[in-house]
Amino acid sequence: MPSADTSLAIAVDIGGTFTDISLLDRASGKVWRAKTPSVPSDPSEAFMTGIRLALADAGAQATALAQVLHGTTVATNMILEGKGARSALVTTRGFRHVLAIGRQDIPRKANLYTWVKPARPVPASRIVEIDERNGAGGAVIEPLDEESVHAAAEAIRRMDVEAVGVCLLHAFANPAHERRVAAILREALPGIAVTISTDVLPVVREYERSLTTALNATVMPGVTTYVSRLERRLEEERVGAPLLLMKSNGGVAGASQIRQAPVLTALSGPAAGVVGASAIAAACGIKDLITVDIGGTSADICLIKDGRIGLTQRGNVGEWPLPLPMVDMVTIGAGGGSIAAVEDATLTVGPKSAGARPGPAAYGHGGKDATVTDAHVVLGHLPAKLLGGRMGLDVEAARRMIMERVAAPLGLSLEAAARGVLAIVDNHMVGAVRVVSVERGHDPRRFTLVPFGGAGPLHGCALADLLGISRVMIPPAPGVLCADGLLAADLKAEFSRTLPKAGPVDVAAAEAIFAELDAQAEGWLSEEGVPEAKRRKARMALLRYHGQGGEIAVAWASSREAVEQAFVAEHQALYGFTLAAPIELVTLRIDAAGLTAAPPQTRLQPSTAFAPYGSAPVHFAEGTREVPLIDRAGLGAGASFDGPVILTQLDTTTLVPPGWSGSVHESGALILTCEGRAG
Repeated sequence: MPSADTSLAIAVDIGGTFTDISLLDRASGKVWRAKTPSVPSDPSEAFMTGIRLALADAGAQATALAQVLHGTTVATNMILEGKGARSALVTTRGFRHVLAIGRQDIPRKANLYTWVKPARPVPASRIVEIDERNGAGGAVIEPLDEESVHAAAEAIRRMDVEAVGVCLLHAFANPAHERRVAAILREALPGIAVTISTDVLPVVREYERSLTTALNATVMPGVTTYVSRLERRLEEERVGAPLLLMKSNGGVAGASQIRQAPVLTALSGPAAGVVGASAIAAACGIKDLITVDIGGTSADICLIKDGRIGLTQRGNVGEWPLPLPMVDMVTIGAGGGSIAAVEDATLTVGPKSAGARPGPAAYGHGGKDATVTDAHVVLGHLPAKLLGGRMGLDVEAARRMIMERVAAPLGLSLEAAARGVLAIVDNHMVGAVRVVSVERGHDPRRFTLVPFGGAGPLHGCALADLLGISRVMIPPAPGVLCADGLLAADLKAEFSRTLPKAGPVDVAAAEAIFAELDAQAEGWLSEEGVPEAKRRKARMALLRYHGQGGEIAVAWASSREAVEQAFVAEHQALYGFTLAAPIELVTLRIDAAGLTAAPPQTRLQPSTAFAPYGSAPVHFAEGTREVPLIDRAGLGAGASFDGPVILTQLDTTTLVPPGWSGSVHESGALILTCEGRAG
């Protein structure tokens, strides 16, 4: 039982099927973990149930909690499912149709002749124009006509909306009009949430800024209600610790910032897993890694270089560009529930998924499709029972579905069909890995592959073989790594300002803008209660060649020459060439962080014991072999083994095929290496 003066931090990650909880004693490094079924109708119910389970396991009281961290998909699901609040948008007269016009590009997989633009989150019928105008540099061209704002408020009242966004032309250069409009609307429309672009995305590009503001408005009522419910439940439970929520940038922030800009949480779930993987890799002395988070429906891939998690402002959520700083990752429809089917004599796998219910046929819930999980079951990759023995597998149902849906239509044996399913899904994931590595100037063979999620460790070595990677690291608890990652996350926020006009790097002008951004960052750090010694800030510059439509972010330097050299080097690394064109500075940004105390290093006791608790026949391409089954919890630091081996644990199963060997690091991570392959 923790001592009375121990600071306890608890992390809760809510998934579609299960809610994962990690409770950490930051003094000793001891961790208690729990799983409980999610409650889609009220996620806060599973949130509190999980907290009680973990506290009971640790023998601690709710009042002992010093920190509560949470990764939420509430905003993500609203955007993806189009279930956000009914909203309106206020904009400058003449710009009502910015959302409808959008951009000229067409999604890569769309038919050039039949593609139809998706319905916008706020239709033109609920976009209201007001009289005002700022120039690109922030100078007032037309003063704000407050009568037009009151008229807009009256029009919005008749629309029966729950939220309204305000996005005025060039407000990033001068936010005064937006702030005044928001004040009038809040007074005239009590009970309706109001958000302004300046608080969400104060940078250039009207379509993206308008879209982000509109999406923020649509998710604001739902997220605000959810966060308030969590805070109320925590208060009832006598938890006095602050609630911190994971953002898409891999950091956490207090509830007040999330209420103001809930769209910042749009990719918080996958971001937490990347943070967790990075922390475990650092404990193993690994700085260059590629993470592959494989769940039931999707696979999220991210590259980490020199221990730094890359951010991008070119991300997407569903069909919408969302140019907020977020962890740079690629998501594809490939997971344990991905459906395998034969169409026109061709085997396809994903992106459709069997989901949690009915799920794969092997789960025994009546699934009528062949899935990736069923293929693993057919080949013997999974033990007879999962979740510590609580969940049995229906092997015969899995064999029947693979035979009916795949093997028979293609004239293949049962095992060949199952191997084909896995080969296809593995190649889908390899393609995504190449997007974040080869297409961005990185050789994946120089990286360590870190697979996690419930299905990740089953695919890790196969993916590494296809990519020529020689080392795979399996985290201690791959299936709950997103919850663990929350415990390692720092407080993070970004403060940006687009220059009045893109042009040559002007150090003096940039320093003046950075001074203003620095003041904003310091204000936020103070609001979050971050001590001076824990504050970190980094200056970034977004540059482009004249004529380009996108920018590249580089660290700010003290001279124009150094900034431009950094941009040229990054452009060369990303695209393989440079241009003989002027370099333009577009936007300045400060990345602010409040450092969280790193969790103490868990050190396993040394032990070379390696005793199988059983064995099972496993089908490999070269034939069937009897493979030992190992309880991973019984392995100590220094234990080593040669494949083939299957390691089982509560949250996942790890497949180590022939030709691979493994050892247990003192952190609890498994380090797998391939024989004869250069490191």
